[in-house]
Amino acid sequence: MTGLLWEYDGYDPAEERLRESLCTLGNGCFATRGALPECAADAVHYPGTYAAGCYNRLTSEIAGRRVENEDMVNLPDWLPFRFRPAGHDWLTPDTAPVTEHHLALHLDPGVLERRTRYRLPAGGTLLVRQLRLVHMADPHLAVLRTDLTAEGRTAELDVEAALDGSVTNSGVARYQDLDGRHLTHVEAGSAAPGTAWLRCRTRTSDIVVGLASRLRADAPVEDAHEAQRAVQRLRLSLTPGRTVTVDKTVALHTSRDPAISDALCAALDRVTDAPGFDELLSSHSTAWEQLWRRARLEVPGEPGRILRLHLFHVLQTLSPHTADLDVGVPARGLHGEAYRGHVFWDELFVLPYLNLHLPEVSRALLRYRHRRLDAARHAARQAGRRGALYPWQSGSDGHEETQELHLNPRSGHWLPDHSRLQRHVGSAVAYNVLQYCEASGDTDFLQTEGAEMLLEIARFWADSAAYDEHLGRHRIRGVVGPDEYHDAYPDAPVPGLDDNAYTNVTAAWVLKRALGLFRSLPEPRRRELTERTGLEDDELARWEEVSRTLHVPFHDGVISQFEGYGDLAELDWHGYRERYGDIRRLDRILEAEGNTVNRYKASKQADVLMLGYLFSPAELRDLFTWLGHRLDEDTWTATVDHYLHRTTHGSTLSGLVHGWILARARRADAWTFVQEALRGDIADVQGGTTGEGIHLGAMAGTLDLVQRCLTGLETRDGLLWLDPVPLPELSTYGFALRYHGHWGVRLRLRSGQLEAAIPSSPGRTPIDIRLPDRVVRVGPGERVRMRLPD
Repeated sequence: MTGLLWEYDGYDPAEERLRESLCTLGNGCFATRGALPECAADAVHYPGTYAAGCYNRLTSEIAGRRVENEDMVNLPDWLPFRFRPAGHDWLTPDTAPVTEHHLALHLDPGVLERRTRYRLPAGGTLLVRQLRLVHMADPHLAVLRTDLTAEGRTAELDVEAALDGSVTNSGVARYQDLDGRHLTHVEAGSAAPGTAWLRCRTRTSDIVVGLASRLRADAPVEDAHEAQRAVQRLRLSLTPGRTVTVDKTVALHTSRDPAISDALCAALDRVTDAPGFDELLSSHSTAWEQLWRRARLEVPGEPGRILRLHLFHVLQTLSPHTADLDVGVPARGLHGEAYRGHVFWDELFVLPYLNLHLPEVSRALLRYRHRRLDAARHAARQAGRRGALYPWQSGSDGHEETQELHLNPRSGHWLPDHSRLQRHVGSAVAYNVLQYCEASGDTDFLQTEGAEMLLEIARFWADSAAYDEHLGRHRIRGVVGPDEYHDAYPDAPVPGLDDNAYTNVTAAWVLKRALGLFRSLPEPRRRELTERTGLEDDELARWEEVSRTLHVPFHDGVISQFEGYGDLAELDWHGYRERYGDIRRLDRILEAEGNTVNRYKASKQADVLMLGYLFSPAELRDLFTWLGHRLDEDTWTATVDHYLHRTTHGSTLSGLVHGWILARARRADAWTFVQEALRGDIADVQGGTTGEGIHLGAMAGTLDLVQRCLTGLETRDGLLWLDPVPLPELSTYGFALRYHGHWGVRLRLRSGQLEAAIPSSPGRTPIDIRLPDRVVRVGPGERVRMRLPD
């Protein structure tokens, strides 16, 4: 195999969880962590397989309270494949001498290769080479090929392959007090010779899971099933230098899959019909090759290598197969159990990239939100509001899944969790709808599901705003902003903050855009929507008023994060850094001291500055003008400086957002933050969190930083807007887009010159590219080079 590799040399138990996450393989339907097949789950290793949208709800007793949590389920483990010299213990890197260990993730074909050389008890060595894939063409298949070679002397080897249904959700130490036993009614059996099966179901959501495994080798296969495990065994006689190959092909189905009647029958049929390893590898590689052509991002050097890894993980979490599923964007991918597999606002960082490469996937992810619009309406009614209140954390059915308590591992305290007050998630849904429709030209979605969501979100914001006679403005009280550190005023008896600037400004934007969309709808559709939602005439007038009068607080010449922020104390930043070193999780440090971050001007991640991530400088100025404020360059620069010096970057999204803003505001300082965003997961900068699952939003955001931030790319008013601001460290790059029905639109920036090429596409109209000083029309089959203004 050729192409880009992501490699690890040597065996390091401390790095194993990180490697497992970054070597995860998936296809959008399910994914399996890059654990070693001979190792069971323990303090070092954590094999895990997760199917998109497969959740289960359990209740646990925590700190004297019954707490309910819904988790993405760790499904039965299909990987187990262990070996030992006859009469000896099973070989693992933790129990036997290892003279060589190498992992290579082949990004182009989506294959994980491992080579391990074990020293055998009776002398000689055993070379183990494995190739693993989770099939990108057939989303229900996975394959493990194992080559075993004795070196130095003959060896009799016992081999055991299994499907393990005894697994639990136990991959995150902070959740160890929660019930993680999601599987029940585990049965195992055999079908045709060499084929074993396992069936189970989730305890409360009652999802049936069926797996079937086919083992092929030049030796007889015996069944030796155990409780909760389908086990197959064989004995191999290895002569020195001769390689023996064992292929394990597995099919996985759940009762959520379309076009099946029974999950186990479907798995058995599929594994029976599956071709051999070589043919499966060929079709899998072809599927990845097609996917790379649609989504490839070309950046030279080490940044390009990291971006390719990021893109790999985005594509195997959200692949073309995702378009057929009812799933959202899991914040930690399908790579682990952190955040319980929940859907937050991370699609805000993911969809802008997908919109221009896999728009059908973006549409499916937005339909996940639309299917849960009734749940959002119910949540709004429960809060005494009209419209739709989307949950901060979503899972299977769109109800609020945010935990009621969270553990501070530094103090050991279980604390109330108020992050469900991050109601700005509704604005993120609205933003994603409009971004998708502008990039894809999908007017059908915009005028149907998109319009319905946008109007109900706008309705919620208008009904949440209360007029303040003293200020002469509307206010939104009792919320939490993106920062997350601040969830209450110091010593306040109830949680929530007033007039979070990000919340209010994005709410005003939603109201403004919802009004514009409603008025632009065809009259029959406008009438239907009015009848369906019960929209009243006076509501539209209120939307207009609220959109212009929402309160945006300021202090000391900068935008305040929320009303009263300017009155908070300054933290002794130097003292805390000297005392603790890493203060990314300052909130945990202060709580362990008996203090609270609510007292200080300190942020976990971008809050006010998120406005500069969502909106171009011109758009942001216009939005503040609409709200009756003048946002000049000096005020915005002072605001950026203020928060930059008071942010701990306790989220992988923080470096991304700050790098994005500085790339367009103060280029010389941007690269430090861009580097942090690039290294977020590969270097595990948040201190052990990547082993619990990658940070999908940050990974996708780095791709979009090149695609939209550095190019100044916007899709609005029927034009492709470009205003490049190349960083010295990222001044050459190229990518292909899918835009308004045009496939493979190529953009390349090099040496101050922009090249655009549109493949031949019969019947398609030209694309108008808007540069800062002119508009250039490029037609199908044309290539244009444009010199950029200095």
